[in-house]
Amino acid sequence: MKSYYRLTLGKGNMYAQECFEGNYIAIGFLHHIDLTGKVPEEWRDFNKEFAPVFLKANPEKSRIAAGMACGAVWTVARGMKLGDIVVCPDGAGHFHVGEITGDYFYQPDAALEHRRPVRWLDQTIVRADLSEESRKAIGVVGTLRLIALTEELEGLLGEASANVPTSFSEPDGTHVFPLEKYLEEFLVENWSHTELGKDYDLYEENGEIAQQYKIEMGRIDILAISKDRKTLLIVELKKGRASDDVVGQTLRYMGYAQEELVEKGQTVKGVIIALEDDKRIRQALVMVPNIEFYRYQVSFKLVKA
Repeated sequence: MKSYYRLTLGKGNMYAQECFEGNYIAIGFLHHIDLTGKVPEEWRDFNKEFAPVFLKANPEKSRIAAGMACGAVWTVARGMKLGDIVVCPDGAGHFHVGEITGDYFYQPDAALEHRRPVRWLDQTIVRADLSEESRKAIGVVGTLRLIALTEELEGLLGEASANVPTSFSEPDGTHVFPLEKYLEEFLVENWSHTELGKDYDLYEENGEIAQQYKIEMGRIDILAISKDRKTLLIVELKKGRASDDVVGQTLRYMGYAQEELVEKGQTVKGVIIALEDDKRIRQALVMVPNIEFYRYQVSFKLVKA
C-alpha cells in the first residue's frame, strides 16, 4: 500500500526547482555525513546513533529537535518505499507530484545532501483550486509529513482506493473521527482555540511541529510545552472511547520524556483526549494526578447562504 508524503525542499522551497529538474527529493539536517549503508531498517537504531551526532553539531538544539531531525532523515533515506508518492510545493502555489523510484544516495557539498530518485508526474496540484479541507491536509507546516488523504486528493493523485471520510456524524451533529490521524490534524489546526492552548504551545523547532514523535516504545501523538517552557506535555489521542490501558501507555511515554527529552528544570505532564471515558479509566486517573482527561466534541450547523 502506498504512503503519501508532503516534503518541503529547503527553507522557503529554495531548492525545489533544482529537485524538479534533477529528478530527486532531498533533505539536510545531518550535514557532511554519507549515510550510504548506514541507515538501519529500524528508525530507533538510527536515532540512537545519530541524535548525539546532530546535537554535537548543533549544541543549541534540544534533544527533541534532534529526534525530529533524525526522524525526517531516516524517513527520506529508508522509510519511504519504492512507489510511495511525494507532494512538494514549489513556492508559487503549486504542488509537484512524484513517485519514489530508487534508493538513497549521498550528494557531497550540497545544501541538501540526502537524496532519493523521483519520477515527477505530469500533473501539478494548484493550491488555490483545492477545497479548504484539502489545503489543510496538503499544506501542513514543517519539512516532512504524512498526508491524510481527502477524497479530493485521492482523485487528483489518480488513486482508486476506497474513499475514507475525514469524519462522520452522530445523530446529534457531533463529529466522530474514524482515524486518530484526522483527530490529530484537527487538534493541531485548532490548538490555539482549545483549553490546552491557553497554557501550552505546540512544540515547534524551526517550523516543525512535534507530532507523531517517534520514541523507542512507539509514537507520541503530540508534544506541547508550557508557555513558561517549564513543563513538557504528552498528548495521547483516542478517536473513540478510551480504556484504562491508555493510562499505562501515557505513563510510559511520560517516563521516557522525563529520562530522555526534558531539559534541566523541566517536568512532564500528560493529557488523554478521547470521545468518551468510562468508570475504569476514571478510577485509574484518580491515582495519577499528573495526567488529565479531556473529551473532544466538534459540532457543526448549516447556515443558509
